[in-house]
Amino acid sequence: MRAAWPAGGSRAGMSLGRVLAMLGRYYYLFRGSVPRIIELAYWPIVQVALWGFITKFFLEHSSWLVNAAGALLAGVLLWDVLFRGQLGLSISFLEEMWARNLGQLFASPLRPGELMAAMMLGSLIRTSLGLMPATLVAWLLHEYSIYSLGLPLIAFFANLMVFGWAIGLAVCALLIRYGLAAESFAWASIFILAPLSAVYYPVDVLPEAAQAVALALPSAHVFEGMRAVMIEGVFRTDLFLWAIALNVAYIAGGVALFAYAFNIARRRGLILQSGE
Repeated sequence: MRAAWPAGGSRAGMSLGRVLAMLGRYYYLFRGSVPRIIELAYWPIVQVALWGFITKFFLEHSSWLVNAAGALLAGVLLWDVLFRGQLGLSISFLEEMWARNLGQLFASPLRPGELMAAMMLGSLIRTSLGLMPATLVAWLLHEYSIYSLGLPLIAFFANLMVFGWAIGLAVCALLIRYGLAAESFAWASIFILAPLSAVYYPVDVLPEAAQAVALALPSAHVFEGMRAVMIEGVFRTDLFLWAIALNVAYIAGGVALFAYAFNIARRRGLILQSGE
């Protein structure tokens, strides 16, 4: 029995009506999703802001690269720690949502705190395994070893990992509460911090209002501390302590937000619908 095809099109032909119908679907999909609308302009704005500040810094400090030739590579590698720390945790949670496995997980004796601990440890393993080949490539191609930072590298790594976990837990809370409609935040959330984290330039390059925001981020203190080690040869204890204090606040907030979202989702039965 031959299938009936709608008027205005054939199996091999194109139908303008069907094309317009799909465009209409995309329109209503975007209209009902604030994250998707924001994402349209998000990436260009972040890139313009980041590279604008980098250009400004190089124009005003042309001798800086001579004093610390490896600072850009160190910034790239340490930024990857923050990025992978956050994304590794978020992806672990997303994988359970994609598999629609959250309901089964929480039907078991597993508690939210145990899930958070497992995701943090999994993120640490993913980040460590991903960073080692990158450091090897930096050494082979550019003759730079980030391990030349010495013991301060451990402090930088730990602070960036904890900050990444805090952001990842906040993203997971959004995923619990709003489902996969908030999936784009797993990738977008960390990059909005890149211009403010002063990865490739000092905080004082930023506008004055942005400097206050940057100093409220542990990442900015870490990258300022990294440059102090590389350029001045000193480990800034004040920056290290500020990063720790801020991370304590952020990780506590991330844990509390995750627990709050989980309790709401459990009361409203959203966990079983999290794959939708």
